[in-house]
Order: sequence, then C-alpha cells, then structure tokens
Amino acid sequence: MKRIAIIGSGPTGIYTLRGLILCSEPLFITVFEETPDAGKGTPYHPAVNDRAMLANIASIEIPPIGQSLVEWLRSMPIDRLQEMGIGIDDIGDREFYPRVVLGDYFAAQFWMLVKLGLHAGHGIEVKANHRVLDIKLNRTDIALTYKSRSGEEQQTATFDHVVMATGHDWPEDTETSPGYFSSPWPAAAIKRIGPVKVGVLGTSLSGIDAVVSVATAHGFFLRDAAGTLEFQPHEDTDGFHLTMMSRKGLLPEADFYCPIPYEPLRYCTPEAVRQLVVEKPDRLLDELFDLFKHEILAADPDYAASIGLALATVEDLAARYFAARENADPFLSAARNLSEAKHNKLHRMTIGWRYAILRMHEVIALAVPHFNTEDLKRFHQHFKTVFVDEYATVPHESIERLLALHASGRLDVLTLGDAYEIKRREEKPGVKIEVGERKLQFDALIDATGQHALSASDLPFPSLIVPGALKEARTPSVAGDGDVTYRRTGGIDVDDEFRPRVADDVSNKLYCVSVPFLLHKLPFVQGITSAHEMGAKVSAAIVRSLSAEPMSSEASQLVSSRSPTDTVPAPITVA
Repeated sequence: MKRIAIIGSGPTGIYTLRGLILCSEPLFITVFEETPDAGKGTPYHPAVNDRAMLANIASIEIPPIGQSLVEWLRSMPIDRLQEMGIGIDDIGDREFYPRVVLGDYFAAQFWMLVKLGLHAGHGIEVKANHRVLDIKLNRTDIALTYKSRSGEEQQTATFDHVVMATGHDWPEDTETSPGYFSSPWPAAAIKRIGPVKVGVLGTSLSGIDAVVSVATAHGFFLRDAAGTLEFQPHEDTDGFHLTMMSRKGLLPEADFYCPIPYEPLRYCTPEAVRQLVVEKPDRLLDELFDLFKHEILAADPDYAASIGLALATVEDLAARYFAARENADPFLSAARNLSEAKHNKLHRMTIGWRYAILRMHEVIALAVPHFNTEDLKRFHQHFKTVFVDEYATVPHESIERLLALHASGRLDVLTLGDAYEIKRREEKPGVKIEVGERKLQFDALIDATGQHALSASDLPFPSLIVPGALKEARTPSVAGDGDVTYRRTGGIDVDDEFRPRVADDVSNKLYCVSVPFLLHKLPFVQGITSAHEMGAKVSAAIVRSLSAEPMSSEASQLVSSRSPTDTVPAPITVA
C-alpha cells in the first residue's frame, strides 16, 4: 500500500481523508493529531473555546461529509441536546450553534470516515495525542519524526505523501506579559481576567468571541418577557467594562438571507477572470474592478447610485462602502442592520448588492495569485476589506449580545484610526493606548485581530526551514525600463495542488494546506468551505498521482450516506 500521512484532523484533514478513502487502490493512511480528541479541530475544540462562542457557519453552508449538521443533531437524544444547550425547535439549516457543538459533529464525521475507509479496504491509523516534530524531504519519500505527548520516545516513519493540515497557529501561552493576551484562545486564559477595564483589539467575530468569553465570567445573558436579550452582571463587578477597538470602529454586520447554493454571477464569472489573467496581466486589478462594478450595477442599481459606484476607483471604494456606518453610532447601526437581517430572513428576502459581493469574493480570489506587486498591495490595502465585511457576517445572537452589553453600560467601541500606539504598563498589569491626544488605560488587553500570515521560516519543522528547503512566495514587479524583479510576499510558494516548490532532487509529495502559510496567495482562505476545497483538491491530486481510478459511483454514494452508527470494522490501530 502507498503510505499517506495527514498532519491534523480538523476540517481540512477530514475533507482530505474523505477524498482519499474514495480511491479504488488500497492506501495506508496515518492521521496525526496533537490533542487527545481526533476530529474536532482547533476552532471547535472544547479545550480552546468557550461554550458561549458561536460559529458563524450554518448547517446549509457546511460541505457534505456524511451526515449534515442538522441530520446529526436530529439523531441526538434529548438529554444530549440539552447538554449542548440546543432545543429541538432550535435545529434548522440556517441556524448557528456553539463552536464546541461543531467540534463534536466533526469528530463524529471523522470516525465515520475512518470506519468507512476500513470497510473499503484501506488501512487507517489514528495517532491522537501525537505531535509531529519534523518533516524531512528525501529523494523518494518523506520522513516524519513524531512523539507521543504522553512521554514516549520519539519515532520516525516514512511516507509517500504527506498533507500538512495543521490549521490555525496560536501560541500555547497567550499572556505574553501581565495583562496582555496575544489571542482570545484558549478561552480559559482570558476567563481569568477579573472585573476590570478590558480592551479588545478587533471588532470582528474573534473580537466578539473575546468579549463574550470575558463577559460570561462576570455575568450572564437572558431574555426578558418580550424576547429581548439582556446582560445581568454578577455582584461586585462594578469595575467591569469592555472596550472593543479597531481602525474604523465598526461592528460586523448580521448574517443575511441569500439563496444557497449560490446563483451564478452575470459579469464577474470564473471564465471572465481567467481570461483577464491571460489577456490583461499588467492591469489585472483594474480590469477586475470593472467587472465588480458591472456586477453590482446589475444586481442593485439603486445601491450603486447611492455610493456613486460609477465614479469609484479601487482606492476609494472602501470609503464609499463604509461611509454610512462610519458616520453613525456603531450600536445604532448594528441594531438597524440586525432588524433588517431578521426581517429578511423571516420573509426570505435577499439584498442584491450584498449577495453579489458575497459571491464575487470567491471568483476574485482566483486572480490574486496572479497580481503583480503593485496590484497585490492595492488589493490588500483598499479592495479586500469590502469582501471581508460581507463574508464575515456574524450570527444574529452575536449582535444581540453586543447590544445587551452596551445597554447594560458594560461595552463601548473605540475608533483607533491609523495613528495609535499601544504601550505595556511597567508599574502594573495592562496597557496604555494613545489615540491622538487621548490616553486610555486598560488593566487587560486581548489581541483579537485573528490569524496573521506566516512565512516559511515560521514553520515548526526544522528540516523545512533550512535555507533552500522551501521557496518563499514572491510576486513580480515591473520597472519603468521593463526589467522584472521579484519581491517576497510572505507565505510558502505552492503550486496549484498546494505542493510547496522544492528542489528537483527531493520528493515533491508534500502538500501544504495550513491556513497561516497560504494567506498571501488565498486571502479569503478561512473557514470550513475553504477546508473542503483544499482537502478535495489535495486528495484528488494524490489519487491522480497513484494512477488509480476514483471509487465507483455506488461506493461513493455509500460514503455519503453511511451513518456513524453503521457496523463496520474497527480501526487497525488507534494510538
């Protein structure tokens, strides 16, 4: 059997495994998972997340594995649903659930795939609680050095293919100095913050996660007789106050109703973008922006006129897009948007311009790897933020929680702008923040700005950071005299099958689908849908390289329809 290793058993690893077990040729697959609980993934693991943290993806948006999330929830006994805090009437295709619930769901699907893979004739070994220490590219294979976290001696094994699906990268100790937390995760760390003045850097879903985690340590949310969510603080918490901060000082918008699967776009289509990549490489971003404007105008001409889209440029689009919210109180704006989103969900109404931007982000992403240096800079600085605002909408309850905290006098939002400075306090825990002439002090600060891009030199595998082992990603820059130079963009340079570009004398069967190292190339590569796309692409590439035929349609249907309770052989090894 060909030996394949998957490092990481979160969603990307799961979708990779799903594709591999469809192969008609028997494979021996080893899944390495650093935690004791295979299949849950860092964003959904109970050791990392607070039970109050909500995921911002509904069941209808999760690409199929075996059961849908709704099917899995409906198969649960009543007492198990009660443990999850979910009522039978709360289950629906477009509802949102706690992150840890998705962790349990993915773990169930993972073990279902393991059983189905064994049933199909593959060998599968799950090494939970094992950490991969090194990846070494040999001429014809790849050596992994790994060790059990229970203290056993380290071991080495070789594989024909290795998939690096290590997911998000968070430091183990987030309190890097007294009162300064570099991440909201693990949530247990910020739960220890007392009833003091707390700053949260970031106003997106990560910022909301931080706010909710700290707030539920000092109070609780409940609904009044009219159904309005309120925050009730504990006694002796008068000093507790939260301030969310970001450059624009805007809160995310509420999830909006739209048709799923997505309807096709009219102008900004994958075919049109690919044609521009070939025909207009020197002015690719501006040509894409013209497609963007045509699409918005066709979808919602009134909105296009309201922001003066006809006169807009790449550089001033964001100012036009955010103007109304920047000139309004963030909580009043959030309340109005929430009311609109609830009404539209109830009546199944779609806002044309929102839906157009949401659909276009995946199409525009096709061109990003082909931008020259200047266009890439312009894209990240001006254009990307509009798409992020639409695809990063949050559950309605998340907005309700922010409104409840603000109504109770426990939450404010601060606009930082571009000129601000954060200083650690030397005399006591916390930080000082200077915004212009304003000087603010916080007893604790949580950096909730999300996952940052990493470079090849940040890899935790010594053999891969040796000079020349992997190539850093670069983009071309054309000088006035026509000379082409290349500038580093950060991240790992990968081909279309996510294989890092390596020397000719070593194996090229390493696949990097670890998000932090791909953000330079795929700026929207976040979440479960991206995990599905990457896992499907990598598993298909591996199967093709084996010259094996995909599994028959009957067997493929079996994988898609089996329940984790069906009787199948036990795993060969569960270490």
